[in-house]
Amino acid sequence: MRQSIDRKRPWLAAVLSAFVTGLGHLYLRRFRRAVGWLAVAIGVGLFFVDPAVAESLAAGTLSNPLAAWPVFVVSLLSVLDAYVLARAENILDAQAAEPDEPLTRCPSCGKELDETLSFCPWCSAELDRPTPADQPAKEP
Repeated sequence: MRQSIDRKRPWLAAVLSAFVTGLGHLYLRRFRRAVGWLAVAIGVGLFFVDPAVAESLAAGTLSNPLAAWPVFVVSLLSVLDAYVLARAENILDAQAAEPDEPLTRCPSCGKELDETLSFCPWCSAELDRPTPADQPAKEP
């Protein structure tokens, strides 16, 4: 039962981030990351969006929504980040729950591992497992 409570729902993190930038990260308990995404969205809005567009967006009378595209891009990236983060967290939790199983996915990025390598070929993270060359030969 504990596993179902701790398991994060990636779709929920993405939907929450779609409503408010950083809200999905708060659901994942990544508070600094949530504040960072919110700060980036506000900064992009201040520096890259015309103030008249921001005022009309706040008033709800925006005639051209594409005028605020930089903020929408940052919000979309935040949604994707929350989704990927929740999936990676679930993969890591599943691997930690089964320590006897051989490591098949990277604990850092969650991608498939090559059994002959002592590091992840995707993100270069060192793995805590011996390679076949490091293991002693079995005597018949």
